[in-house]
Amino acid sequence: MLLIPCPNCGSRDETEFHYGGQAHVAYPENPTELNDREWAEFLFYRDNTKGAFAERWLHSTGCRQWFNMLRDTVTYDIQAVYAMGTPRPATANPAASESGTASLAAPSTSPDALSVDVPIGARKQPQLIEQPASATAPSTTAPEGATK
Repeated sequence: MLLIPCPNCGSRDETEFHYGGQAHVAYPENPTELNDREWAEFLFYRDNTKGAFAERWLHSTGCRQWFNMLRDTVTYDIQAVYAMGTPRPATANPAASESGTASLAAPSTSPDALSVDVPIGARKQPQLIEQPASATAPSTTAPEGATK
């Protein structure tokens, strides 16, 4: 569990906070001039940085104030906590050049595991196994030792 340092209340348990997404996302100057694709990119497309990442957090059960946090997405180390509207501080640990999610686990060897390299249409579809009618029919007798 993370211990998050609230700038107003001090260090508190992560269960008191709510994640608010990527920090420093600028609102479009003229949102009415955006087409549907540009508007969708503003609303839903966010960086997926491996390494230092600026995030917004809300201390929902404490002071109820928003703040920004610079956190390493691989190690979960909190590098800085700073007020909303303040520029992102420089860090000693810059973000890694790779983007994506980090996993230290061994790759899955399951044949049903989804792979990033496989196009969606080429993924293995689950197979239905038909069972004999006797296996799916409800039993009319109670199990041994059961009472009615």
